[in-house]
Amino acid sequence: MASNKLTESKCWHQLKAHQQDIARLHMRDLFANNPNRFAELSIESDNLLLDYSKNRITNDTMTRLIELAHQCNLEQARDAMFNAKAINTTENRAVLHTALRNLSGSPVMHDGVDVMPEVLQEIEKIRSISTAVRQGEWLGYTGKTITDVVNIGIGGSDLGPAMVTRALKQFQQKGLTTHFVSNVDSTHLLDTLAQLDPERVLFIVASKTFTTQETMTNARVARQWLVDSLSSQDCIKQHFVAVSTNTQAVSEFGIAANNIFTFWDWVGGRYSLWSVVGLPIALAIGIDNFLAFLRGAHKMDLHFKTAPLGQNMPVILGLIGVWYRNFFNASSHAVLPYAQRLDRFAAYLQQLDMESNGKTVDLYGERVDYDTGPIIWGEPGTNGQHAFYQLIHQGTELIPCDFLVAATADKPNNAQHDILLANFLAQTEALMKGQTEQEAREQLSALGVSASAQNELAPHKVFAGNKPTNSIVFKHLDPETLGSLIALYEHKVFTQGVIWNINSFDQWGVELGKQLATAILPELQAEPSLSAHDSSTNGLANWLKANKHTE
Repeated sequence: MASNKLTESKCWHQLKAHQQDIARLHMRDLFANNPNRFAELSIESDNLLLDYSKNRITNDTMTRLIELAHQCNLEQARDAMFNAKAINTTENRAVLHTALRNLSGSPVMHDGVDVMPEVLQEIEKIRSISTAVRQGEWLGYTGKTITDVVNIGIGGSDLGPAMVTRALKQFQQKGLTTHFVSNVDSTHLLDTLAQLDPERVLFIVASKTFTTQETMTNARVARQWLVDSLSSQDCIKQHFVAVSTNTQAVSEFGIAANNIFTFWDWVGGRYSLWSVVGLPIALAIGIDNFLAFLRGAHKMDLHFKTAPLGQNMPVILGLIGVWYRNFFNASSHAVLPYAQRLDRFAAYLQQLDMESNGKTVDLYGERVDYDTGPIIWGEPGTNGQHAFYQLIHQGTELIPCDFLVAATADKPNNAQHDILLANFLAQTEALMKGQTEQEAREQLSALGVSASAQNELAPHKVFAGNKPTNSIVFKHLDPETLGSLIALYEHKVFTQGVIWNINSFDQWGVELGKQLATAILPELQAEPSLSAHDSSTNGLANWLKANKHTE
């Protein structure tokens, strides 16, 4: 479907008219008029429960949104992805990250070849190295066991593995610490190296092309630090492994051939944590937990692939997101995990969502005439309650929110966890209900506030409510649950990309900045002043050169 037809379609016009009707309704009334609203607007699948009843929707809204999904051929697009069609059209690539968690080994055909034997082979390599390191069988150059693993990558080679190892910290092995270095700012690497014993560290260099500027700069500095510390070039073989498709460049770096892990061009960077890019995850939590992580994602794949659209978690989340983005003009979406271990989850989703759907042209290269991907942001509760929730409650922007919480704490402390759960429940209820002026006056009156003071204070204590939230709850944050949770959001992003008729699997917007940085770098290092750029870039660069200490 060409972009100019989406907004001209019957479904689109019906949704616009429906929004004008529903905008006048308050969720308070929707709940009061339908005691079964939660039962009708919630879905449970394996270890996740999605409650989407606290949204500005009716059953009619969902019917119309599902009609839009049918109009946009969502089911056909989904099947094309699972069947290895080249849905990444600008790069002519299939999108098969789902094969990486297909532990059943059932065939997944790509260009007439079953990819699963190679996938399972790489999983066995992950098993081998992670087991050797964790059991003390992998020895460094001086014969000592490994106590620290440093993953050097950026973007998809960093955000996913870093988030997962942090989220599953309670499953990590004592005496083995995992570190992540991504920023080319030298302090990120140097601060990490300062904590390490060079005789007992294993570096993972994760770069698909083995040319990423930030990653390779950090990798070369780390290599030199190790060589200087151990006084030998030979030490690289016992202290470096690589995750890359560029085996020649890896070998030239000095990494042994049996320490090279490869993956395929049908694995996009932000979907690569399921591949050998997830090696630091397996090292941190062990191969059994890593396999459970994959199984959880596979369960969500099967749900997405087989569940009717109206009972399909990723589809429901995606369609509700389209509803607010395109019909309520909501420009951002908050992700609010009530789980401290998920404190990097929103940062991970920023890449997954904004790099995927931050597009202005459709699959035909035509500029779209509707909004696409929203701004994704968030922090863990309850911290956020004392920071930005004020804006969500009483600000002028409509900000849909996802709340995530586990029924059981990571560590036994029922009283403390009950406080967390109470805050989660209170916030979603408060955002939905709000507080009328009459309720504010009654509250003030009960506190003994005078009538004149009530007149002054009451307007400030009015909450409009009617603020939409999704609640995603689970029994416990374990590897399988986290796998399901990540896959849920992957397929949500895919669903929205299909509706918007954009390619969710390329990222050409990232390339221009890389190209310009490559051109500017030698100019910064040269003696003459910069003059080839715009006056701002020239002025900034020349000021930085003049004020940079080089000693």
